[in-house]
Amino acid sequence: MMMDASNHPFDDDKLHEECGVFGIFSHADAAAHVALGLHALQHRGQEAAGIVSHDSTHFFSHRALGLVGDNFNSAEIINKLRGHIAIGHNRYSTTGDTLLRNVQPLYGDFSFGGLAVAHNGNLTNAMRLRKQLIDIGCLFQSTSDTEVIIHLIALSKQASVEDRLIDALSRIEGAYSLVVLAQDRMIGVRDPHGVRPLVMGKLNDSIIFASETCALDIVGAQYVRDLDPGEIVIVDPTGIRSLKPFTPTKKRFCIFEYVYFSRPDSLSEGANVYEVRQRIGAQLSREAPVDADVVVPVPDSGIPGALGYAKASGIPFELGIIRNHYVGRTFIEPSDHVRHLGVKLKHNGNRAMLEGKRVILVDDSIVRGTTSKKIVNMVRDAGAKEIHMRIASPPTTNPCFYGVDTPTKEHLLAARYDIAQMAKLIGVDSLAFITLNGMYQAVAQINRDNASPQYCDACFSGDYPIPLTDAGNIANEHLKDSRSIVQDV
Repeated sequence: MMMDASNHPFDDDKLHEECGVFGIFSHADAAAHVALGLHALQHRGQEAAGIVSHDSTHFFSHRALGLVGDNFNSAEIINKLRGHIAIGHNRYSTTGDTLLRNVQPLYGDFSFGGLAVAHNGNLTNAMRLRKQLIDIGCLFQSTSDTEVIIHLIALSKQASVEDRLIDALSRIEGAYSLVVLAQDRMIGVRDPHGVRPLVMGKLNDSIIFASETCALDIVGAQYVRDLDPGEIVIVDPTGIRSLKPFTPTKKRFCIFEYVYFSRPDSLSEGANVYEVRQRIGAQLSREAPVDADVVVPVPDSGIPGALGYAKASGIPFELGIIRNHYVGRTFIEPSDHVRHLGVKLKHNGNRAMLEGKRVILVDDSIVRGTTSKKIVNMVRDAGAKEIHMRIASPPTTNPCFYGVDTPTKEHLLAARYDIAQMAKLIGVDSLAFITLNGMYQAVAQINRDNASPQYCDACFSGDYPIPLTDAGNIANEHLKDSRSIVQDV
């Protein structure tokens, strides 16, 4: 669902994170640890959060709209989530409205007992499957694509929970990581291309699945490994089992995890995200040098790239823009005047570092370009003599259909204008993006164990590795927004 201007008078012009998942098996304080893990993954979804737990007899659930800290902030709530197994989910909607019925984990009662699913990603054939399921009498309670998985599990003729899950997953297309809670077991799943992240950790005798390693850190757990693409890991009282039931295919991890989505302190596919972003900035400085006085990041996501650019170029790094971290929903009516000023709720130019300077402004990406223009105006108003914008990712020319909330193609600035036109619209003296090859070179320096890694870079290249069934497989045309694919059935 698009952000409402009444809630966000400043235009947060970024690609929004997908979702975050966390699960823990065999811990006396399972729900409390899931709540902590979701806190660490809050950047992956701020619309809603939920936890489902199990105490060997009953399932318990608490789901709510809003931030983790607003909804799992009391001992009373955590104590009601009894049991030694629990899974949780932070939501940013890519399919379905922001309604309580869409908040995950989604739960269902089956012939074999209860089952809950927390899902990060997007199913690209959910509309087709949903129609087929409705035609045979299935009743949907949500508009989320995740519920398709629930119904497919219910309809499976297989005997075991694992085989039912495999049967269901064999019918779906898309990018997904799942954490599943079923009676006495927890199951982690990663799609065959490994587009979305999922890691496994260990806390004493407890096993954890999480979207990022920063969620392991917050509970003091040890990172064990990333789940492999197409891998299903079952954790139950007998131990840990790994299944790889799907046909092997090329790994296509989302390269935007390195650019923006993951927290800088996380390990992503074994690489430190902060270090990768610095290397991307260094490569950008080699590809797009400019004579200037200072390198300034657009905080916070532009900071590592700007540091890398500054180190490689020898140009001083300065915090020329100061971010206000205490911005929430404003009580101010969003008049046109206030909306125009809204960017200053988040950022303010540091005149002492900008006045009379030739500034290299480094950001991680440009999506619509609306906030970039406002930030450039702010830096200019603070006295910058020249502004040269450098972007630590290639031009975003295509929407994502794999679990990232992106505008449709006609709203992406780089899909409509060339770089010279974009520079003029944003108001900078020059504009340059890192090349796709340059980004791959920067990432390859980290992933030395995989000299020629391949990623999902569809938002930059238009190369979609997974069929876009619901979108008619037309990647570069005006496609229906993936967030409404399920809603329109």
